[in-house]
Amino acid sequence: MEWQRYAEQMALLARDLVAQDSVQATLEAISASAVKLVEGCDAAGILTVSKGRAVTLAVCGDLVEDSDRLQGEFGEGPCFDAARRVGGQRLFRIADMTRPQPSWPRFSQAARDLGIGSMTGVLLYTDEQDFGALNLYSRRPGAFGQDIEAAGWLLASHAAVALATARTVDQLEHALETRHTIGEAMGILMERHQLSEDEAFGVLRRISQDHNLKLRDVARRVRAEFPDPA
Repeated sequence: MEWQRYAEQMALLARDLVAQDSVQATLEAISASAVKLVEGCDAAGILTVSKGRAVTLAVCGDLVEDSDRLQGEFGEGPCFDAARRVGGQRLFRIADMTRPQPSWPRFSQAARDLGIGSMTGVLLYTDEQDFGALNLYSRRPGAFGQDIEAAGWLLASHAAVALATARTVDQLEHALETRHTIGEAMGILMERHQLSEDEAFGVLRRISQDHNLKLRDVARRVRAEFPDPA
């Protein structure tokens, strides 16, 4: 691998990922970039495990969804283990998937039937958050050599930072939207029922508690019931 060229591509990737406008767009861009940048990679995806269930977050190319589904059904597989941090492993590389894999006997057989020749994956994480595992697939055995470990870490590190940034921005935008919605609902109650600001907020909070609804959902219902006449 030409490391200077790869480093330049990583710099471009970092700018591209930060420019994405949502968490999902960032996830999809990471998968697409892996296929584009890693030699021999035919498909890539991001898998997470929620409550013991495999969840595919992003896909680029064939093989990924079937592989994720089978690992979820069997409860075994390298991507499944990486996403759960089984044994503390943060990176795996299977040079030849056509050979039996004692750690994942059922999945390895199914993977051969799918036409997977080799696989590698790396955990996407920062100090504060785990995002799942970025998994790379090739139809050819031996596609990923030793240098994929360093390349995978570089790619995953850029991806994890971009994901953390995207998630923070998404949360901030969501918080601002929620605050705006609640403010509008309070204004409606204050105008129609001659309430003070504290009284209007108290009404929203009481409905939220009595009906086990989120405050923003109560606010949205108030807005829907009394739309802006303009």
